[in-house]
Amino acid sequence: MTTKPTEKADLSPAAGRRVLAILWVVYVFNFVDRNILAILLEPIKQDLGVSDTAMGFLTGFAFAVFYTFAGIPIARLADRSSRRAVMAVGIAFWSLATAASGLVRSFGQLALARVAVGVGEASATPAAHSLISDYFPPERRTRAIAIYNTGANAGILLGLVAGGWLQQAFGWRVAFVAVGLPGLLIAALVAALIEEPPRGLSEGRDASGEPPGLGESLRRLGGLRTYRHIAIAAGLYAMPNYGTIAWMPTFVLRVFGGGYAEIGLTLGVVLGLVGAAGTYVAGVLCDGLLRRDVRWLVWIPAIGSALSVPFIAVTFLGPSFAVGLPFYVASVFFGASFAAPTYALVQALAPLRMRAMASAVLLFALNLIGLGLGPTIVGILNDALAPRFGDDAIRYSLLLISLLNLWGVVHSLLAARTVRAEMLEE
Repeated sequence: MTTKPTEKADLSPAAGRRVLAILWVVYVFNFVDRNILAILLEPIKQDLGVSDTAMGFLTGFAFAVFYTFAGIPIARLADRSSRRAVMAVGIAFWSLATAASGLVRSFGQLALARVAVGVGEASATPAAHSLISDYFPPERRTRAIAIYNTGANAGILLGLVAGGWLQQAFGWRVAFVAVGLPGLLIAALVAALIEEPPRGLSEGRDASGEPPGLGESLRRLGGLRTYRHIAIAAGLYAMPNYGTIAWMPTFVLRVFGGGYAEIGLTLGVVLGLVGAAGTYVAGVLCDGLLRRDVRWLVWIPAIGSALSVPFIAVTFLGPSFAVGLPFYVASVFFGASFAAPTYALVQALAPLRMRAMASAVLLFALNLIGLGLGPTIVGILNDALAPRFGDDAIRYSLLLISLLNLWGVVHSLLAARTVRAEMLEE
């Protein structure tokens, strides 16, 4: 069953900016609830008496597997019905699950709560990308998606800063409840203020009729070499990104020491402000350069990710956090370059009524590989290397996983060979 947006919907440029602002706030809370766990890993580990491998599972697979598998049917629903309603219900669900994380009494209960957060959060980005594509034409779309993506950086900043302060003042349980409950207000705002635009509005295209079935959608997307390579590249770029976000506070605590509030503030500012700057700059560059050559949508992620590797290596091997911090800033800036161009390219490749599905399938690869494996592998490596290196084991775990960026660069360059031929022709 398809749903048609109201003919009275406000579809002006101002409405597009308003919708983008609301979606940005949604993404902020999405990443607050997802990433607050990073600053709370050590106290939770001590309180529940579990290993680094278990905590890596909690930050990785416990969230990512259900996030990715739930994303496909939820995106299918978003392509067939109201994207606004799908998002509003999902926001309320993940917000309650985040708050419930503070009420658990065992590791198993906390894992179940994180699974529920993952299922709820699967509703946000595919629907948001589809809405943005209908409000913003191709020549302005990468920048709009980049702005949306900076919400992730703001959410990481807020999650680390608020989580560090709340942990230090009240404990990790209060932290979960405090950041979870406000999401219910955001769900109400989405339901009240976002209007459904006609699909294909920004390009003047007709999207009448039923969307393709799941099997046909997967076959069409899988048949695009460009899509396959950018999905693999995104997963490989995401592994060190998510692994570092999840374990960076613990790295600083174990190797250099410090307080939770101080570390949360420092890392939150770097990941939030610098990461947002890298995301936005990549989006602006792509919008300017793709008029000359669409391959910049894959070249910019490749260049940025390759440049991030030497900087992150100095960060982890440096003699102090003060010495490594400027290099970490540079690595975050360059490492943020892949997201907006990749998401924009997916929206350009996908048929109109497959855009949420195309985004969800990309997120399936990105999160199952990146979010699922990244933090988990770091935790496993920590436990494996600890007998030899002690607290310094985490240095080498994070360094090893950062090298996967170079593998991702290979797939971005392979995508550049086919992207011009496979861009959707009208």
